[in-house]
Amino acid sequence: MKALTATIAIAIGIGVGAGLCLAVAARAHEAHRHGGTGPPPRFEAPAPGSYVLPPIARIEEHVLLDSKGEAASLPGLGEGAVAFVSFVYLSCGEACPLATASLADLDGRIAGDEATAGRVELVTVSFDPERDTPEAMARLRAGLHPKGRWRFLTAESTDAVAPVLRDFGQDAVLLRGPDGDFTGELRHVLKVFLLDDQGRVRNVYSTGFLDPRLLLNDAKTLLMEPPPGS
Repeated sequence: MKALTATIAIAIGIGVGAGLCLAVAARAHEAHRHGGTGPPPRFEAPAPGSYVLPPIARIEEHVLLDSKGEAASLPGLGEGAVAFVSFVYLSCGEACPLATASLADLDGRIAGDEATAGRVELVTVSFDPERDTPEAMARLRAGLHPKGRWRFLTAESTDAVAPVLRDFGQDAVLLRGPDGDFTGELRHVLKVFLLDDQGRVRNVYSTGFLDPRLLLNDAKTLLMEPPPGS
């Protein structure tokens, strides 16, 4: 409970992205009520290695900005690693907090599992770089206290992130009011992508299947695969 209180206190003071952090903290509080395991599962995830995840698509390497404002490669994975990539915007009030809270839960599970610690990376990418600056992404990161490797990326401009969204197949439409001005909201479908070390998409999760237990087992399944050519 002390960690949860600290998360809420930091979220209140971070300014941009506070809404997202507070929503994530609220979901973390709900998980705490269930003994730290999240809500009861909608289904039982199959055992790691008992199934295969065929490649769906391949992602090219892109250069974005990390939370320090430095160039960062996406996917940018080392050999034998996998990553979960989520696209959000910090002023989002619904889908994005769900994705981020799920990754926060997953982050703790990864760090506490010998088979995944140090081999599974989380990546949160903003598709609203005009407002979600590296400084804002840094504040989001500080409010979430990652236990493992969790990168927070943005871009120099909307044009700079557009090729990344096209490559992943992630929609993001600016919503405008009757006067034609941007309302501050974006319409998008919640998606989290699982990538292997060859930049291949191996699974895509939306609301109904964004269960950290399933994601963890999928990551373990990929890590159990023999190296290519073996």
